[in-house]
Amino acid sequence: MQNLKPLIRNYKSDPLSAYNNWFLASEDRLKAFRSIRRGVLEVIKDIKDHRFGNDFKGSSLEVVLTAITEQKEIFEGAAHPFYWKPKLRIPDIYENEGHKKSFGAFLEKCLFASSEKELLDAIISLDKLEIKGLGPSVANILYFLHPTLIPPFNTAMLKGFNAIFGEKKKLGSWKDFLYIREVMIGANNDHKAELSNDLGAISGLLFDIGTGMSLGTSELNPEEKNRFEKIVKKRMEDHENEVDQDNLHQELQYHLLKIGASLGYDVMVAQNDQKKSYNGMNFSQICNGVLPDLGLDKQTEQTIKLIDVLWLERKTKLIKAAFEVEKSTSIYSGILRLIDLSEAYPCDQQLFYIIIPDKREKDVINQFKRPSFKSIEGKVKYILSSTLQKECDAICKYGSGHLVLEKIAKFV
Repeated sequence: MQNLKPLIRNYKSDPLSAYNNWFLASEDRLKAFRSIRRGVLEVIKDIKDHRFGNDFKGSSLEVVLTAITEQKEIFEGAAHPFYWKPKLRIPDIYENEGHKKSFGAFLEKCLFASSEKELLDAIISLDKLEIKGLGPSVANILYFLHPTLIPPFNTAMLKGFNAIFGEKKKLGSWKDFLYIREVMIGANNDHKAELSNDLGAISGLLFDIGTGMSLGTSELNPEEKNRFEKIVKKRMEDHENEVDQDNLHQELQYHLLKIGASLGYDVMVAQNDQKKSYNGMNFSQICNGVLPDLGLDKQTEQTIKLIDVLWLERKTKLIKAAFEVEKSTSIYSGILRLIDLSEAYPCDQQLFYIIIPDKREKDVINQFKRPSFKSIEGKVKYILSSTLQKECDAICKYGSGHLVLEKIAKFV
């Protein structure tokens, strides 16, 4: 086994590493946990109520996997093992009713597991069923349910694992995955001070090694060096694009805070965005303290605190409008968070909006048409980012209440 300390040191110091570019810096990662849990619950309900169809496309499972694949390149391809392959009849959870029910029961056991033993027992029981095409790719779902117990996993991480630990494990076996998991947890415990309780940190290290990001180019042959340089170039482009998107995200949050305050509401920005600013104006100067006690369970309140912008009625402290500002790479998680809020905290004339890049309009329309999002029909609407930018000052000047946004909002 290689000495992990220098690898971890290089991993954490590289601004383009999965640690800095995904694990540590990605707000989408933090926001995704609750949304994906909720999405998994929808899959379980759909299977129980015989609404889960015979294809991945259009299913509630596709919503969950798409929310996962939005987590930058580290989860690119996470949905592929779940695509229905009719010639091979895999994965056999769409046409085989018994396997479908077993898969739903497995997800339910994992979702509500309160111990490591319960989780591992569920995995072992599923493995014994030998459902064709349903292997440890499910670990990418389980990670978002139990991030300290189950690591995410893909081909690049496997390659990194084999390189570090001198193994020759394969990807398609639950038995191999459980062995890999034990080794990873042992290594993580040895280096927890440098890494994290969350197994995403060490998985990101394996991913970087597996893609060549944590190796010096002098250690590579010409073919590997060319591949490495392409990976670095793509990551640099992605990083620059992420910076641009973050700047736009903060601008749009600022417009929403400005409009809300001008209309007479108490305005709140997401808990992890309170130190941010736009055009020299700190969000903390516009926002009104902390979110009042809403009488909800802790998990739901924590989700609400991560919603990008909230408008509250000053006298009653009721939430009157909620906004999720989405980047070009993320749409699903924001919709799921707004559904969560709308169901957990109903209120008269309450409005929910997702602010989207203009180029994603067709995609959002298609998502709103999903059976899984039927419950939000008429509740959640969308506003194009260019429209919000253009109309901000006019709304501040002439608006008289939160319903003014209906004039620029769209819905399916």
